[in-house]
Amino acid sequence: MAAPETSASEAPISPTYFTHSGYSGLLLAHIGLMIVAWVFVLPISVTLSVARSQGFALLVGQTIFFFLNAFGLLFGTIYNSKTPDLYESNLHHKLGWALTWIVITQAIIGFLRFCSFGKFSAEANGEERASWMATSTHNTAAYQQMHPGSLAWMHRYSHDSGHGTESDSGRSDSLGERHEEKDEEIQHFGDHLPENPAGAAGSSRGSVADRIRFRVPQMVPGWAMKTTSFFYDAVDFLILIFGFVAILTGFITYGGVFKGSSIFNGLAHSIKGGIFFWYGLLTLGRWMGCFAEYGWAWNVRPPVGMVTARKAKVPSAEFVESFVIFLYGSTNVFLEHLAAWGSAWTAQDLEHVSITIMFFGGGLCGMLVESNTIRHLLNASLARLDAGQKQYGFKEQWTPPKTYSFSMNPFPGLVILLLGLMMSSHHQHSMVSTMVHKQWGTLFVGFALARAVTYILMYLSPPSSYLPSRPPSEIISSFCLISGGLIFIASNRDTVAAMERYNLNAMFIFTVTMGFTAFLMAWQMIVLAIKGWTVRRRQSEIVADRGTLA
Repeated sequence: MAAPETSASEAPISPTYFTHSGYSGLLLAHIGLMIVAWVFVLPISVTLSVARSQGFALLVGQTIFFFLNAFGLLFGTIYNSKTPDLYESNLHHKLGWALTWIVITQAIIGFLRFCSFGKFSAEANGEERASWMATSTHNTAAYQQMHPGSLAWMHRYSHDSGHGTESDSGRSDSLGERHEEKDEEIQHFGDHLPENPAGAAGSSRGSVADRIRFRVPQMVPGWAMKTTSFFYDAVDFLILIFGFVAILTGFITYGGVFKGSSIFNGLAHSIKGGIFFWYGLLTLGRWMGCFAEYGWAWNVRPPVGMVTARKAKVPSAEFVESFVIFLYGSTNVFLEHLAAWGSAWTAQDLEHVSITIMFFGGGLCGMLVESNTIRHLLNASLARLDAGQKQYGFKEQWTPPKTYSFSMNPFPGLVILLLGLMMSSHHQHSMVSTMVHKQWGTLFVGFALARAVTYILMYLSPPSSYLPSRPPSEIISSFCLISGGLIFIASNRDTVAAMERYNLNAMFIFTVTMGFTAFLMAWQMIVLAIKGWTVRRRQSEIVADRGTLA
C-alpha cells in the first residue's frame, strides 16, 4: 500500500511555518477563518443549493462564505509578504487562489440565478416541478386574471397520475400535451406583458427587483444559462472535496512535510486515506437517507414513475464500491514501486503489489456478484424445469427469494477486512509507526465486522419500504472509515518522524482523531437535517403555489 519507509527522525530539521514564530497571529487568523468558511459555512451553502433553495438564505450563506474566505486570503497574503518562503512551489497557494476564483464565479452565477428566478431555477429544477410550473409566477397569475378558471384543470389532474383507474390512465397520455400547450400559451402571453408589472400595478416597492428579475433572463441567452447551470451544479458537488484537498495541503505546507522523495510516500497515504475518509462520510450519508432515490439508503429502490428513468438505472452502491476497489487495484499495481524507481524490488514492494492484486480480484468479484446477467446465467441449470413445474401449480416455488430484491455483497467488506489485518501486522521502521498503522488497520477491521452485521440484519429482514431502514451498525461502519482514513493519512513517514521528534506517542494521534471524527459526524447530521428542512419547506411552497394557481 505505501512506499518502503526508512527512519527519518534523525534527518536535519529544515525551517517550517510551524516553527517560525514571527507574525503567528496572522497565520492563526488565516487558518481559523478558512476552517470556519470551508468546514462550517460552505457545507450549509452547498446543502441549500443542492436542495434547490431560491430564497435569501442561500444568497446570505454564499455572501458570508465569500467574506470569510476573502478575509482569510487577506491575512494569508499579509503573512506571506512578511515571512520568507519556507515551502517553495507548494500546491496550497496555487490551489487556494484557483478555488477562490471558482467560488467567486459560482457566487456571481448564484446571484444571477437568484435574480432570474423564473427562467434559471425552472431549468435547474425540472425534475422536481411539473412543466407548467416552469413559467414565471407573474405570467401565470396575469394569464389567470385574463382567463378565469382556465388553469383549474392543472390542479385537478396533478394528483391523478399513477393513482387512478384504467380509464384515468388512458387520459394521462394527452395530459402532458395539454401541459405543454398551456405552458406555451402562458409563456407567449407573458411576452406581451408590461416591462414593469409592479409599476403598472401602482406599486413602486418592488419595481426595481421585478425589473431586474425579468430583464436578466432576456439579456442572457438560453444556451448560456444551461452552461452556467451545469458549471454551478458541478461546483456544488465537487467544491467540498476540493476544499478538503486545500485544507490538507495547507497543513502539509504548515508542517513542511512531503519534500523531495518523501512526496511519493506522502501522496500515497494522503490519497488513499482521503478516499477512505470520504467513503466514511458517504456511508454515514447513506445511513441518514442520502441517495434513497437510487436505493442506496438500505431501502427498496423506487420504480420509474417515482424517480426518473436515469436514476432508476443507477447501479447499486455495492457495485460502485466494488468498481472503485477494482479501479484502484488495476491502476495502482503499476505505482507501488514508484518511490524506489530503478532500484531493486524488496519484499515490502511485493507485499504492496499483492495487496493491489487483491483489490483487483476482489473488486471484480464484487461487480460480478452485482450483475443480474450473471445471476440469471447461474440459475440456468433449473431453466429447463421452469415451464414443466409451473404447469403443476408450483408457481410459489419459482418466486424469486426476497433477498434478490436487495444487494448483499460481502466482497467490499472482505477486501477492507483483509487490508486491515495486513496493515495491522505490517512491519514498520519504528514502534510508533507500527502502532499507528495498527490503529487504522484495526479500525478497518471494525468497519468490515459492522458491515457484516448490517448484511445479517438485511438477510433476516430484507427492506420492504422506500424509506431508509437505517441499520445501527452502519453508524459504526462510518465512524471506523472516517477515523481510519484520517489516521491512514497521518501514518506517513514525515508525520511519524515529527511525532517522534516532539516525543508524541501513537495514542496522541488516535485520541485526537476519535474526538474530531465524532464531532464531524455530528456536524454532518446537522447539515443534512438542514437540507431536509429546506426540501420540505420548498415542497410546501410548491403545494401553496399550486393551490394559488387552482
